[in-house]
Amino acid sequence: MQDNLVIVESPAKAKTIEKFLGKNFIVKSSFGHIRDLSKKDLGIDIEHSYTPSYEIPSDKKKVVEELSKLSKQVETVWLASDEDREGEAIAWHLTEVLGLPVDQTRRIVFHEITKTAILNAIETPRTVDMNLVNAQQARRVLDRLVGFELSPILWKKVRPALSAGRVQSVAVRLIVEREREIINFKTTSSYRVTAQFFSPSDPDKVLFRAEYQQRFKTREEALEMLGRCRDAEFTVESTEIKPVKRYPAPPFTTSTLQQEAGRKYGMSVAQTMSIAQKLYEQGLITYMRTDSVNLSSLAIAKCREEITALFGEKYSSAHNYTTKSKGAQEAHEAIRPTYIDRREIEGTAAEKRIYDLIWKRTVASQMVAADIDRTTISIHMSGSDVRFTASGDTLRFDGFLRLYSESTEDDGEQNEQAVLPHLEAGEALKAQEISATERFSMPPMRYNEALLVKRLEELGIGRPSTYAPTISTIISRGYVDKSSRPAHKRAYTQITLRGGNITEKQLTENYGAEKNRLAPTDIGMVVNDYLENHFSSIMDYNFTANVEKEFDRIAEGELKWNKMIDDFYRPFHTLVNAAIETQEPKNSQVRVLGTDPASGHTVKARIGRYGPMVEIEAAEGEKPRYASMKKGQLIESITLDEALELFSLPRTVGKLDGEDVVIGIGRFGAYVRHGSLFASLAKGDDPYTLSYDRAVELIHAQERQKQLANTPLRTFAEDAELTVKNGRYGAYIAWKGKNYRLPKGAKVEELTYEECMKTISQSKK
Repeated sequence: MQDNLVIVESPAKAKTIEKFLGKNFIVKSSFGHIRDLSKKDLGIDIEHSYTPSYEIPSDKKKVVEELSKLSKQVETVWLASDEDREGEAIAWHLTEVLGLPVDQTRRIVFHEITKTAILNAIETPRTVDMNLVNAQQARRVLDRLVGFELSPILWKKVRPALSAGRVQSVAVRLIVEREREIINFKTTSSYRVTAQFFSPSDPDKVLFRAEYQQRFKTREEALEMLGRCRDAEFTVESTEIKPVKRYPAPPFTTSTLQQEAGRKYGMSVAQTMSIAQKLYEQGLITYMRTDSVNLSSLAIAKCREEITALFGEKYSSAHNYTTKSKGAQEAHEAIRPTYIDRREIEGTAAEKRIYDLIWKRTVASQMVAADIDRTTISIHMSGSDVRFTASGDTLRFDGFLRLYSESTEDDGEQNEQAVLPHLEAGEALKAQEISATERFSMPPMRYNEALLVKRLEELGIGRPSTYAPTISTIISRGYVDKSSRPAHKRAYTQITLRGGNITEKQLTENYGAEKNRLAPTDIGMVVNDYLENHFSSIMDYNFTANVEKEFDRIAEGELKWNKMIDDFYRPFHTLVNAAIETQEPKNSQVRVLGTDPASGHTVKARIGRYGPMVEIEAAEGEKPRYASMKKGQLIESITLDEALELFSLPRTVGKLDGEDVVIGIGRFGAYVRHGSLFASLAKGDDPYTLSYDRAVELIHAQERQKQLANTPLRTFAEDAELTVKNGRYGAYIAWKGKNYRLPKGAKVEELTYEECMKTISQSKK
């Protein structure tokens, strides 16, 4: 009989912990939650203090049976699920299901999987913290109540099969509001004047760039300005050198790791968390769900050793960062390597990248600030009250920048500070060239995952464990689309004064390219508007943030969880009943775009049975015409011309061998049709602009594929009807009009007649 059973959440964690404990311990995994709210009806008894009804899902019954059997065979059960509220709830569910007394069962927590941490946890066990359990229960119950009551209303009032969630709906609202800012944004242009100056007294004639501190609205104003520059004199009015210190960023929290991995490596929030989870379970980093920026004194001491060994003592400076947010979800430390002296790890390329990022960020946080000289030169132009200004940074001491620099959303743009020559006040300058360049105002950027997490955190919405599932949910529900957009081209004017001559040229630039940005879909916008109209309190950012604070108060034992639910649910249920009774205007989700010039009928955009669409109304007795909208088009922003273009399909682009070549869109996507042959368009092909030559290319490719599929790879003398053919998913057996999979691991050239017939006889009818 074993003395001890340790139950953890994941098999990988079990494997790592087992190495640290002796033969008297058996370590098993619960594979996450073993119980959840009943899927039958609401799963909550509203009349009896919102008591939850839990059930063991069918896929967990085998795990529970095994754990139950083992728990009866050992002297002591140790519950070692994660140290946050979810982990505490898993521990409590285990006590309930396995029949363990909650006030006697040993609960152990650790925020790193190292031998020291595990043995220390075994020596200092506690019992299950019911305050943390109740905070998790409150979140789960509240979210079930919101989803259960809101979703049927959306089915009835907006469209079937929709769902709503408390935090998810607020995240969608942020994305919808940003999209509307972009839709309503009006681009304006102005002329930015820059000059390349040098000092005649400088033997090297070093050029430096300065910008005029006024912009001009029109080309004429810019021309007039350059005309004044012809005979103007330029002198240094002042030179200011200001020493500044740039301090390292604190160690990673969950959200800052998600943001930095997104900026540096383009990783999604879910990807980052999945990799961090693996690193944690292998014992390589501390717990990856944390609001804390604190480091243990041992970690700070180890960082000092590493920094001194790598760069010398002058680079080391201990910092103990403090966490600003209240209720930093039961976390003890920031995300850091468990062993600071381990600079590299074995693993996948992604695991190595994330580990390297965490290691550098942790160690850099304990390094000295970088010393920078920020130089600003103000240049007077005769006959003008406005100055030219040049600014630049000189790095005097690199400090933490020697190891790591935090990236920003602007990285990759021309934002480097130039190094400026030493100039004295009163010194005369010459302008080699002065240019007035047309620049355009830019709409706000769409959120990417990292920016959305940052905004949610700023608003106090969600917690470390909720960011990844929130974003995954709004994308999978089809409320938000994560996509990249190609750059557009536009012309701009540049006017240049050089050697007394003014020249003007037209140039082009790319703008508006986006990578992995979040944009609302039409259905996302419609659902958002409906919820804002009828459930404004649920959609309010402050309200959602206050709910999080209430969960924190429950976790701290200051508030009873079912009272908090009751205070929320009663007014919410009143809103639900009012929304059910309210009749929605029939055309509330329809946008009239204008009139079709060909028929004179109204063109409108709306949500149809299969998604967003445009419609040309018909005269009495005739049928209206419909067309699906392209990906990325929105009901709110589509123009009449864009809508009319959607009715151009199907279109005939020419003839091939006497038959029409037709391009259209069907239920399986865009296609080219030639006679009875259909060929799908490739990923980059646009059915509205596809050329005749490209259409013929796709037809020939489809013909070759069809020919290949119909040519047997094998025939058999024993039976002419038995063949092995090549299909779109690989080789298969064909016999008497029916198809069969090849035996596992079989090679086509080695297949015998007997093996084929055996496979056919054993296949399910």
